[in-house]
Amino acid sequence: MIDGGILAKITEYSSLADSPGSISYCTGFIILNFDKLNDQQFPVLVLAAGASSRLGRPKALLPLGPRDPEEKDSRNRILLDAAIGQGRVLSPDVRVVCGAWYPLIRFRCRRQPSIWLRTPDWQHGISASLSAGLRSLGPAAKGAFVLVADQPLLDLNALEAFGKAARYVPDQPIAADYGGRPGVPAYLPRWLWPLVLDLEGDKGAGQLLAEMRATRVDIPGVHDDVDTPADWRRIRALLSRKGLTARQSRR
Repeated sequence: MIDGGILAKITEYSSLADSPGSISYCTGFIILNFDKLNDQQFPVLVLAAGASSRLGRPKALLPLGPRDPEEKDSRNRILLDAAIGQGRVLSPDVRVVCGAWYPLIRFRCRRQPSIWLRTPDWQHGISASLSAGLRSLGPAAKGAFVLVADQPLLDLNALEAFGKAARYVPDQPIAADYGGRPGVPAYLPRWLWPLVLDLEGDKGAGQLLAEMRATRVDIPGVHDDVDTPADWRRIRALLSRKGLTARQSRR
């Protein structure tokens, strides 16, 4: 287990920037971007396969404001762009698991992940998305980070500290603290994957992480997710006041 002061002891880690000039290759349901920098040991899975039935429209496509004052055209900047940017704080290897609204979300994204993973059984819920994501990873992976596409207000400093913690103790499950229970963002060490793959239905790994006594870390913004139109109106107001410049300036 990680004690409360471990984040202060972790050696310095800098997030890797996008590689200029990547090569894309399409095969079946997987679209690959081969980057020069590729962190195969600690990849990121962004879960974005749901139909957003409570929202009434694809949440991944919700429009965001401009990233900086000089960027006037924000028509192509969507919620999924923010999630991919969050993933790049953790690793250059960011994989988006999609299902409903594919390929529309792929073509509307300004930021492209390392891999688009399409899960044909996305209707079965989060467990199907987790399974598709984990099964895409190679033998070099020590664990995987899991993010969702609808938390645009995550604190990036806390997210980076979370990534450092996983690298410091790669066999320890780590998750955001939701008032005493673990949730996303989460880090799943490889030894935990068989248990995650056994999950069924529309439930994530939260209960499993609790049973395995995952270390919980404070990541401001985890409670600001988008499920309903009211959620989006509230979060859009927060985005208008705070902006994404400070939070999403790094890729």
